[in-house]
Amino acid sequence: MKAVLVTGGAGYIGSHACKALKAAGFLPVTYDSLVTGWRQAVKYGPLIEGDLTDRARLDAAFAEYKPVAVMHFAALSQVGEAMRAPGRYWHNNVAGSLSLIEATIAAGVRHFVFSSTCATYGEHDNVVLDENTPQRPLNAYGASKRAIEDMLRDFQAAYGLEHVIFRYFNVAGSDPEAEVGECHRPETHLIPVMLEAVAGQRDGLTVHGTDYDTPDGTCIRDYVHVCDLVDAHVLGLRWLQNGKGSRVFNLGTGKGFSVREVIDAARTVTNREVPYTEGPRRGGDATRLVSGSQRAAEELGWEPQRSSMPMMIADAWRWLKVGAYTE
Repeated sequence: MKAVLVTGGAGYIGSHACKALKAAGFLPVTYDSLVTGWRQAVKYGPLIEGDLTDRARLDAAFAEYKPVAVMHFAALSQVGEAMRAPGRYWHNNVAGSLSLIEATIAAGVRHFVFSSTCATYGEHDNVVLDENTPQRPLNAYGASKRAIEDMLRDFQAAYGLEHVIFRYFNVAGSDPEAEVGECHRPETHLIPVMLEAVAGQRDGLTVHGTDYDTPDGTCIRDYVHVCDLVDAHVLGLRWLQNGKGSRVFNLGTGKGFSVREVIDAARTVTNREVPYTEGPRRGGDATRLVSGSQRAAEELGWEPQRSSMPMMIADAWRWLKVGAYTE
């Protein structure tokens, strides 16, 4: 069984990717510091506990498991924190990725799948974002991801590191079998925060900004189910194995939902009221981010199966009722 090194494999998206890789016939080897990840989420292959800046630890991981590829999810990703403490994002995301890429090259591995973000695009009002949209990130999170994309291109030119970059939009939902799920401490993502409020696990949800230039005044985002997202990553790995070369793909549904529309959908799915208050805008939040994912559909054959808003909320609600990780 061929191994794939999955950085951040104990986190939300990484753990779902490990499940998808195992189903596709690979051995997912999780490399995670467990600072934000969960040991309980590592269910489909071995765990190596380590930091990306620990080059010796990375070299040992490559030597032991001899992976055929790397899937890189490990990153700090909170927009608000990125505005307050940009240095953490440049150190953790960029310096850690440089260490990983150099270890990848040293080990002779030449296939790399990278988890990037639509935050690299910044503010483009009333535009459906595709892979050619100019990248103008608004915060250190998006800027750090764009820097890593540039790094990958430089290492391809110098060493032949073939890579697939996925820029994705708001990830939501959980494994429908509830084996793994979304669990951040603290939780900042809209849907789980909202559902925790519905379940009485927090006082309520704060809607950050109601004066945006949108039909109902709240931000609009494109949401994609985490299972659909990681299916695309497996397709991206196959793309590289088939010799098709480096490529960038957006991952989204092309349909945006405002914060108020998400709240309305949760009310319908759970048959409960959503307690919320209205607050000021957060710095670094764009008005509208909606994906054009035609390239992924046409070239990868990617077809989202679970990315309707009711299904994403229903899967997240199921996971919340099963119970989050407890470590």
